[in-house]
Amino acid sequence: MSALPAEHDTPPRDALLASTGRPRGGRLPLALAALGVVYGDIGTSPLYALKECLAHGGMRPIAADVLGILSLIFWALTLVIVVKYLTFVMRADNRGEGGILALLALLQEANTRRPSRLASLALIGAALLYGEGVITPAISVLSAVEGLEVATPVFEPFIVPLTVAILLGLFLVQRHGTGRMGSIFGPATLVWFVAIAGIGVLGIVREPGVLAAVNPLHAVAFFRHHDVHAFLILGAVVLCITGGEALYADMGHFGRGPIRVAWYAVVFPALLLNYFGQGGHVLASCASGISSTRCDEALRNPFYAIVPDILLYPMVAIATVATVVASQALISGAFSLTQQAVQLGYVPRVQIRHTSAAREGQIYVPLVNQALMVACIGLVIVAQRSSQLAAAYGIAVTGTMSITSLLFYAVARDRWQWPRLRAVGLVALFLGVDLAFFSANLAKLSSGGWFPVGLAILILACMTSWKMGASWRGAEAARLRVPFVELVEALRSSRPTRVPGTAVFMTQDPEGAPPALLHQLKHNQVLHEHVVLLTIRTSNVPEVPPAQRIQLEQLDRGFWRIVASYGFMETPHVPEIMQLAYAAGLAKGRGRTSFFLGRETFVVAGRSTLPRWRARLFVFMARNARSPAEFFGIPPNDVVELGAQFQL
Repeated sequence: MSALPAEHDTPPRDALLASTGRPRGGRLPLALAALGVVYGDIGTSPLYALKECLAHGGMRPIAADVLGILSLIFWALTLVIVVKYLTFVMRADNRGEGGILALLALLQEANTRRPSRLASLALIGAALLYGEGVITPAISVLSAVEGLEVATPVFEPFIVPLTVAILLGLFLVQRHGTGRMGSIFGPATLVWFVAIAGIGVLGIVREPGVLAAVNPLHAVAFFRHHDVHAFLILGAVVLCITGGEALYADMGHFGRGPIRVAWYAVVFPALLLNYFGQGGHVLASCASGISSTRCDEALRNPFYAIVPDILLYPMVAIATVATVVASQALISGAFSLTQQAVQLGYVPRVQIRHTSAAREGQIYVPLVNQALMVACIGLVIVAQRSSQLAAAYGIAVTGTMSITSLLFYAVARDRWQWPRLRAVGLVALFLGVDLAFFSANLAKLSSGGWFPVGLAILILACMTSWKMGASWRGAEAARLRVPFVELVEALRSSRPTRVPGTAVFMTQDPEGAPPALLHQLKHNQVLHEHVVLLTIRTSNVPEVPPAQRIQLEQLDRGFWRIVASYGFMETPHVPEIMQLAYAAGLAKGRGRTSFFLGRETFVVAGRSTLPRWRARLFVFMARNARSPAEFFGIPPNDVVELGAQFQL
């Protein structure tokens, strides 16, 4: 048995791109596009990562400390990004898709023995990713704009207002989609990586000895000398690998090959050159004493300190563009995560707009966009400085990475049938690094780390309450269920009046009689000439090919059954389903087509097994959920709603 699944276990890349409508092209164009979407976050980490490491208590601008920190950064990038994600985790794909919820769907398909525990872990990881989506735009843009005060203190009062203006503009243009901006994302980020590599070389030339940091003995010596301080500084070192989860989450957009090409050809060399260049500049500037003005400037902002004066303003402009691109990637990721959560039943229906007719992955979720905008701008106004936000950043990142390692173990054991020893050995290495970073970041709970944890708890409470409430509602519906065969038998004797037209009843149970149909027969005592029972199912795959979209079955007495399948990254569209059904042989009625939907209301009455706070939260979310007609794209003039009340 091979240690890893073969590369061809997933559909060929060209076939996958053709079927999903994602960008096609050779590996190099896709690698260029991946620079902007996948590597925007980790690529802008040099703006603040080394600065936060050097600002940590007990650190000195001497060779031993600087080389120790650089060695930790080098090996963090190598072990987490290269070994964990690029080599192993990215093999665990679900028909080409990656990410926390895609990994959960993969495990559900494998009939894992630990479904509830794994689902809980995946939901916690998803909730933490939302926290990262809030912090990333705020810290990235703020740290870039702070470069202006390096040029002159005159700009200091304008740092926060300018950051807020940039973030406001970024969120306001989301409704137009990323298609128009996407063409410049890759090239703009390439310019950024070339620029940071170039200025990094300048620092290395000043102090070539920093290249010795690739030797892990410097990291070992650093831990021996600083003890607890060395462990706590891991909370700052982790900033250099923020965005690592995006390698996995965005895999479906570009494929493993282009993402790896972009990393090894551009991103990894540029990051190392810049980090080592910053370290070299600090050592060269502080060689004459740590109290010198030049040394103070290098320690205050080592990224901009290395930039020649004549290039400072252009670098601030390039950095600002790069951080906007990095922010866009996290915002788009929050949109995709929300869409997956809706389809998997963990979030109520929300408005999802497709901003591109050619690329299904380009979506816009107004509610999420507004929430992120308020949270990001509020963070900037409260924090004022990027250093204040850095404390809140690491917990979300390291928590998500740790959960990914645990879910990867489940895939290795349940999906790939790895021997226990092999799976435990590899995942123990991953968790050893992940949990070390996570534990170091726990020390920052009181200084800002509480924010992503609190946000994740709130989001997790909403997701689990909605899932539990929906399960209770399903159990109640099953209790009141009337089998379809019994309804047909009753119709043979009662023979209600048939009227022209087609009636479409949406139901979650294809074998049961829809409650809306029973209400219509009870109150109106008529039946349309053609009656369609439509069930929409979410598959454990990212997208379902159009050829496999529907299953059409003709039943007795003018009844038809349609079962439509959608992937967890797709939004169902009922008009599309009906067109496919007509093309497959569904008979058209003489009159119009009407869609009968159930309008459900919930009242907290203490009947369910849910805790009262969960019941109230579920009722609140249900009242504010998007109507089925809007969500499924049904024309409002063709909809008939029939109400039903449930007592929780």
